[in-house]
Amino acid sequence: MEGFVVFGLVAGVAVLAVYLHDVRQNQHTILRNYPVIGHIRYFAETWGQYMRQYQYLPDWAERPFNRLERAWVYRSAKGVSNLISFGSENVPSFIFRNAAFPTLDEDKKPYPGKQIGIAEGPGACVTPYYAKGFFNVSGMSFGALSHAAVTALSRGAKLGGVWMSTGEGGLSRYHLEGGADIVMQIGTAKYGVRDEQGNLSDEKLREIAAHETVRMFEIKLAQGAKPGKGGILPGHKVTAEIAAIRGIPAGRDSISPNRHKDVGSVAELGAMVKRVRAVTGKPVGVKFVLGDPRFVDEWFGDCVDNPEHCPDYVQVDGGEGGTGAAPAPLADYVGLPITQALPYVAGLRDEHGLHNRIRIVASGKLVTPDKVAWALCMGADFVSSARGFMFSLGCIQAMKCGSGSCPTGVTATDERLIAGLDPADKAVRVARYARRMQEEVEIIAHSCGLTDPAYFSPRHVSETENGVAGFRALAR
Repeated sequence: MEGFVVFGLVAGVAVLAVYLHDVRQNQHTILRNYPVIGHIRYFAETWGQYMRQYQYLPDWAERPFNRLERAWVYRSAKGVSNLISFGSENVPSFIFRNAAFPTLDEDKKPYPGKQIGIAEGPGACVTPYYAKGFFNVSGMSFGALSHAAVTALSRGAKLGGVWMSTGEGGLSRYHLEGGADIVMQIGTAKYGVRDEQGNLSDEKLREIAAHETVRMFEIKLAQGAKPGKGGILPGHKVTAEIAAIRGIPAGRDSISPNRHKDVGSVAELGAMVKRVRAVTGKPVGVKFVLGDPRFVDEWFGDCVDNPEHCPDYVQVDGGEGGTGAAPAPLADYVGLPITQALPYVAGLRDEHGLHNRIRIVASGKLVTPDKVAWALCMGADFVSSARGFMFSLGCIQAMKCGSGSCPTGVTATDERLIAGLDPADKAVRVARYARRMQEEVEIIAHSCGLTDPAYFSPRHVSETENGVAGFRALAR
């Protein structure tokens, strides 16, 4: 009996020691938020690879992102090796055409970056933006993400030399805190740039454009998670601070219109692009999900006929895009996937002679180097990711984004859970992920015989028998 008492005391002291260690460390959010029991997850993650030969669920079976994809992001963000052994587990839908004589190390060149916006002529802006990196942070609103997550992304984007979009929720102090280059997104409700009647306000546009780090503005028509429906932020997430930023009542569901009420045609879209650029003096882009390619054909035709209507870039979001609360039918069945949408848009841009005028940003589950390099081959000038950077923050795909009870604090509203996410630590991980992405995309480019990814073209990639339709013609 005495032995059991001693054992109980020793076990209790050990558990207490683990508990104190967990709540004091700042590298693992799960352990800070769930001390002691959180070790079960890390045990399963570490030793699971040795046990999977006895399981029926393979590494590539999970949705929306499988273990192979998530593990690559986690390792990249932590700065550990991404090398694999004993062959690939992946079943590719496309492969890159390696060169017989790949680029030598001494012949490699840094990615040169690209300018967005023109300084002269119809549709010119006062301050074009020279983007240095091809992989950037896509739109995620403050409110949808916690303040700690937004702060970490802003700091990490600055460290990694990439831009960060605000999402449609408006510009917050957390976006500005890190000093990153910012893309101010204008959603259908015009949060952050609306007057008391909910209309676009030139005064608010000028106020935001006055921030030096706000480099571009983006008119959002739709996002892949819910094309045809506006943003949804549940009332329990609309705090007084968020309400003040958005210009809406606190505690009530924040539901955007399913489209801009003042944009119902290609001509009206062009007029809005012209207005925002004239007021802000900065490049203006448009984010959309492709449905009928005839819309893009008509739109780009209008850009040729009316150059002042021409956006400086377009962000093509695939129907598989996923951040934000969304009705299942829209998330699952509406909008072309990026594998079909991007080649359509790139082809129409070139057909209308706008290759050097309109930059293309691609997004939609492009979180690993193979997907990013593929997008660059298909005509994208840049790639933007939301969920990839969420993983770099520690997201575990718990699928609790809209509940406010995200266990890693990324989308939480509970301050206890948010406190587990240390912005200083996670900012470093965000930057590591961005840099590793650039490095490994460059490795693919060098294998194809290119000095840097700027020279990717459709001929560098081929569809496999497991592939998806949409780019076979471009890749001849």
